[in-house]
Amino acid sequence: MAQNAPQTVILAEDEAGLYLQATTTSVWYPVGQTPVVRVVPGREKVCFYGTLNLLTGQEVAMQSPLMNSEVTAQHLYQILRTFPDDPILLLWDRAHWHRGATVEQVLKDNPRLEAMFFPVASPNLNPQEQVWKATRTAVSHNHGEPHLPELAAHFEDHLNSTTFPCSFLDFYGFTAVRPMFI
Repeated sequence: MAQNAPQTVILAEDEAGLYLQATTTSVWYPVGQTPVVRVVPGREKVCFYGTLNLLTGQEVAMQSPLMNSEVTAQHLYQILRTFPDDPILLLWDRAHWHRGATVEQVLKDNPRLEAMFFPVASPNLNPQEQVWKATRTAVSHNHGEPHLPELAAHFEDHLNSTTFPCSFLDFYGFTAVRPMFI
């Protein structure tokens, strides 16, 4: 597809859960001033769908209370609206919510959106995993936010307002070969 349409937008997609429970990482503090990290006993969470443009580093993110094929279809429509005129190649994992009648119908109705799966059990190949890591470092590690909706809003804002560097296409030689097809 990308050889026949060099303007193809190449995306990597994944989902993540965000909990109010702060994850801790190393942090510098003056000697004797141990930081206090809140412990929240509940397991309330917010889910995120995130899609990284592998050429530009632009992120398209969406909050959801759950992950299923209907919400996946909503995110696919968000992607189609974000890139309204270009062919799209979407790389994602084999999560069960990436299948189902609703998702299949979106793909069937929108032939400019082509989905390909990463190999089984290979999250290390998905560049979106690095976006989650960077956003957790920036927003949810060692945080002091007492309310999940506000933390989720900060998380989503960071995703949608940050450009994330990605070397995936360089590593596989795409950006070197792409100029020959333009």
